[in-house]
Amino acid sequence: MTAPLTTGVPAGVPSDAAVADVPAGGQLHDERKPLKDRRALRAVARWALAAAVCGGLGAATACGITAMHRTDVPGLATSDDGRWDFAALKLPALPSGAPRPFDEGNAGQIHSADARDLLLPAPAGAKADPKLSGGWVPDSRYVSEYGTESRADIAMALRDYDVRHVAARGWTMPDGTSTRIYLLTFESAAFAQAFKDNAGSTGIDTGQSLVEADTSELDESWDSRGAPKDVSMNVFAETRPYGATQARTASVVAGDTFAFLIETRKGGAPAVPFHQTLVLQSQLLG
Repeated sequence: MTAPLTTGVPAGVPSDAAVADVPAGGQLHDERKPLKDRRALRAVARWALAAAVCGGLGAATACGITAMHRTDVPGLATSDDGRWDFAALKLPALPSGAPRPFDEGNAGQIHSADARDLLLPAPAGAKADPKLSGGWVPDSRYVSEYGTESRADIAMALRDYDVRHVAARGWTMPDGTSTRIYLLTFESAAFAQAFKDNAGSTGIDTGQSLVEADTSELDESWDSRGAPKDVSMNVFAETRPYGATQARTASVVAGDTFAFLIETRKGGAPAVPFHQTLVLQSQLLG
């Protein structure tokens, strides 16, 4: 599956617009008119021709500029919007006859693919976190992301809702942005949703806080376009005053899998790459 959000911009230069036709024919010399009048008429004709040609070329240029992407137009290039360069994504192969999580008949919305194969790969230029390399991690590693006052409740919820295993991947970008993704697999979609509702979400209304975020609220800038319709999510951003580091988080339920994403950066965590990461990860799960 190819990710719809990339940093590349297609060229897409449109074909040239047709230059307006200039009427041909007609008498070039009219014996019935005086020489002075004929010269005036020829001057008018030349100006009309020039205006028609220039108008046609101007229309072609305008059409080209409005149809091209802004970054393709010299002098109007925009700065990079901050999206990361992810490789094209593909869903892992499933065992023969295994349904996808949202196929009809898959009542528990079970992912037949290994959760480690459903983790979003790191983007180009990222430095991998050796402790979150895309494999299994103990429950305690996930619990450690929460504040000390919340950890006992999170650990109990993982036991109560019978989490099967936890996969994780993390990386840091050259600008210092750190991202961590956890995929928690439960027995069914009902257990994953119950965990999210009772313990998995952060924010000032949930009673759960992270080590790196105390005042998170729903992210009003979040746009879910591109996310699968069967995946539910809550997106949070730490509000000011957030100290030296800001955190963005997202809680996602996709069938039997609960995903938790964390992004932090000193001075402010950028929204664009976090939203991009969230959409791509949800597409792998949906």
